[in-house]
Amino acid sequence: MLSPYATLSTQSRGRARPEKECELRNCFQRDRDRIIHSKSFRRLKHKSQVFLSPEGDHYRTRLTHTLEVTQIARTVARALRLNEDLVEAISLGHDLGHTPFGHAGEDALDEILPTGFKHNEQSLRVVDYLEREGAGLNLTFEVREGILKHSKTHSRTLVFSQSELPSTLEGQIVRWADIVAYVNHDIDDALRAGLIRQEELPASSLQVLGRSHGERLDRMVKNLVETSFGQPMIDLSQEFREATETLRQFLFEVVYLGDDQLREREKAKGLIKSLYQFFRQNPEVLAKEYSSPLSKEEEIATIICDFVSGMTDRYALHIYQKYFIPSSWPQKGKPKGENKIREEEQ
Repeated sequence: MLSPYATLSTQSRGRARPEKECELRNCFQRDRDRIIHSKSFRRLKHKSQVFLSPEGDHYRTRLTHTLEVTQIARTVARALRLNEDLVEAISLGHDLGHTPFGHAGEDALDEILPTGFKHNEQSLRVVDYLEREGAGLNLTFEVREGILKHSKTHSRTLVFSQSELPSTLEGQIVRWADIVAYVNHDIDDALRAGLIRQEELPASSLQVLGRSHGERLDRMVKNLVETSFGQPMIDLSQEFREATETLRQFLFEVVYLGDDQLREREKAKGLIKSLYQFFRQNPEVLAKEYSSPLSKEEEIATIICDFVSGMTDRYALHIYQKYFIPSSWPQKGKPKGENKIREEEQ
């Protein structure tokens, strides 16, 4: 029995292009399956989360982040008797439009594009237009809205206006699950990398949220459930929200924008900007490298954005090396492995 606040698949606002219903799966299950089978979802495994192109096997990627968000969101949804299928579909699709090199790539495109760039808006563009050779995935309104409105700003506060929030509680769960996931796993990765020490974490936050990774996840998830149970909005308690804000601000100051990361971020931003400018000045090369399904309808800046933002870290490095780094001479044919990499990324 679902909660009265749950979003029922039978009451979905539907798809842009109506389809015959499936005999086995409801509309949100079908959306989840379409996302899992998409090329943009597979590319998440080679996109950075925080640490750019990490060499260690245990650092999070954009794909493992997505899976952790999904797990947290489903736990909360089940406890609140909300629609798990909808929560799972939004969670799995929320970062499909993320750039290579994490938020460094996003910031680079935002600075250089005339219209700016936000990864949540690009995620919606991916599912609406870019997948299936320009046909899009034709997802339901509720999943599309949850993807678009999952993102937060860099501001310290985690108090959101009604206009920022998805209209479904399932979408709001994903918004909070994203925060819970990255605050905790980014601490875990930063500790593993030696960027921070346990004793440097804000003591006031640890006292409320817990000292270990598992304890923080457990307390935050339970607090989300307890605070939101029977309520028309998903939220943490004020005490937990303030502790999370403090911990999140610490991550921005010390990890995300710390001196060590800042140097690598600037390199990544420079690479992304160089690729954008190169393709802008050499549209014939862009046409050779990227077969845009929307090339006849879109401005070249948009096409370049689609191409560059869709790259994995390793493919961006490969393309940069191909056009900016001199190759040995003489050279017969194409560099070894080039065709394979291009096939994987298209």
